[in-house]
Amino acid sequence: MSYSALFEDEEDIFGGSPRSKFMDVVFNANNDIVRQELENFIEKAATMELMLEEQLNEDIDSAITRYKNSHLDAVNTKTKSIFVEIMGSILSQSE
Repeated sequence: MSYSALFEDEEDIFGGSPRSKFMDVVFNANNDIVRQELENFIEKAATMELMLEEQLNEDIDSAITRYKNSHLDAVNTKTKSIFVEIMGSILSQSE
């Protein structure tokens, strides 16, 4: 699913960027829900790092930096999408 329409004008729809709205949600939502979502995200990131290290057999930070520099637009779009995804998960559990 593409969320590109959400990011064309960051000041539209959300009244701020996905990052700023994410921060609003994180600092104002139920603390237990936010902690659980952050733990889930960090566990997922740790798993992906281990998988990548196994595949590449090289320093993970160098590989990530190299990839990020050569795919900056895609990384920025995915970052915004992850902010929206986690924010949505927190909000859906806060109802």
